[in-house]
Amino acid sequence: MRNPPELKAPDVREDRGGRPHLSAGSLLLVIFAVVAASGGQLMLKHGMQLATAKAHASGGSLVVAAATTPWVVGGLAVFAISAVAWLGALSRVPLNVAYPFNAVGYLVILVASVLVLHERANIWTWAGSVLVVSGLVIVVLSSKS
Repeated sequence: MRNPPELKAPDVREDRGGRPHLSAGSLLLVIFAVVAASGGQLMLKHGMQLATAKAHASGGSLVVAAATTPWVVGGLAVFAISAVAWLGALSRVPLNVAYPFNAVGYLVILVASVLVLHERANIWTWAGSVLVVSGLVIVVLSSKS
């Protein structure tokens, strides 16, 4: 019987404070994955709005309407690309460094949902989102591998 392979963190250089140092390529990959996931979610939301209207107007199935709406199909494709990019990022960056970057996605989606989808967000939504992102930034800046 073979022994299972050992799990080990990716090789990451550390700065003088002991914090992980991200290469420019790794940082770009993490940011691309987060922004692509956000874009995919926005496309899915827009597509589902169209699919819901189409299903109500025709009296047909929402599942069929969604499966035949280009924005839904495109959103799923973009989201799949973001997942592949995220896997690449995780192969190069420790999870405790990469994952907090998802907080950027919260703000991207919040801003885009207001500006692009014309959704409303109250002051508490903005304040809560800023607090979540601030907390995650603090965690990232203070974490040590």
